[in-house]
Amino acid sequence: MAFDPQNKIIIITAPSGAGKTSITHYLLEKYPQLAFSISAATRQARGNEKDGVDYYFLSAESFQEKIQHQQFVEWEMVYEGKYYGTLKSELERIWNNHQVPVLDIDVKGAIHVQQQYPDSTLSLFIEPPSVDELKKRLQSRGTETEESLAARVNKASYEISFKHHFHRIVINDHLPRAREEAARIIEDFLEL
Repeated sequence: MAFDPQNKIIIITAPSGAGKTSITHYLLEKYPQLAFSISAATRQARGNEKDGVDYYFLSAESFQEKIQHQQFVEWEMVYEGKYYGTLKSELERIWNNHQVPVLDIDVKGAIHVQQQYPDSTLSLFIEPPSVDELKKRLQSRGTETEESLAARVNKASYEISFKHHFHRIVINDHLPRAREEAARIIEDFLEL
């Protein structure tokens, strides 16, 4: 049977620092049937981020207008005035290209997408081996203050409590093994 990506969605979610982005990049490189779903955001581009590649950078007014017109599959105001979301048009773009969208999104957004597409999603929760290990990973980045580190660790503990809402849990205690486990799950879902 020919591969049919229509309406299938792969969701990869995890607390910050669990390895979600590393695993997502690995899967996108390994499987040409997959395409990264570009999120919309109201924040400014950082460094060499590009509009339409890393994010769709929108003004808060434009984002709110799209919310009113129900153009998002999921969205969230992460901080006051800072919105992130997945546009329905982005999923359509990828499906029209005969690929499966891969959503690298937070836990709340992931649950929301699953609720809207209950029969066509596969959700992976990337779990750190422990909260202590996650804290070490975040500290090693050197980008966190004591306050932001504490906030991220608290948020991670909270997000881990939702792990059983997802189809599969991949414990990332060794990145190569976690990548291969995720790949096997994807192959089963796509019937490759």
